[in-house]
Amino acid sequence: MQEFEIIYLDYYKRVFSFLFKLTGSYELSEELTQETFYQAFLSFDRFQGKSDIFTWLASIAKFSYFKYLRKHKKGLEALSLDSLADELMTEKNDSPEERLIRSSMVKEIRKALENAPDKYRDVLLLRIYADLSFKQIGAALNISENSAKVIYFRAKNRLAKELGYEFEL
Repeated sequence: MQEFEIIYLDYYKRVFSFLFKLTGSYELSEELTQETFYQAFLSFDRFQGKSDIFTWLASIAKFSYFKYLRKHKKGLEALSLDSLADELMTEKNDSPEERLIRSSMVKEIRKALENAPDKYRDVLLLRIYADLSFKQIGAALNISENSAKVIYFRAKNRLAKELGYEFEL
């Protein structure tokens, strides 16, 4: 199936990057990327083109990751927020106290995401990590674009309130 090979070559790096942001592990991201494309290959004949190919692949990747977490009995505390942690920890001139505060923030955000309802978490992950548009998120989750926007802003506000912060996601 030459058409699928082209999709694989075009989207491999982007799917891998999405999974790496979720897992924080190169090896696990490689494994899950392969699983994503395997599942996509198996269901390619059912892909109707209602969404962008990357949206479809990101959705499969997300479900593959969650399946991995369930299988290995890891909760969402395993959800890597390394990109956020890296961003929070990049200030080299910070004092040890400031680094401790930043580290504490990462733990609070991880816990807040763990406790978020599934629909909130799914929309946040697809928006932040996969950098999908609301239209693409809607297509991936079988909801309208407006529903994706509403869920995202509710989720963002819930996290901000839970964390006691005013911040932009």
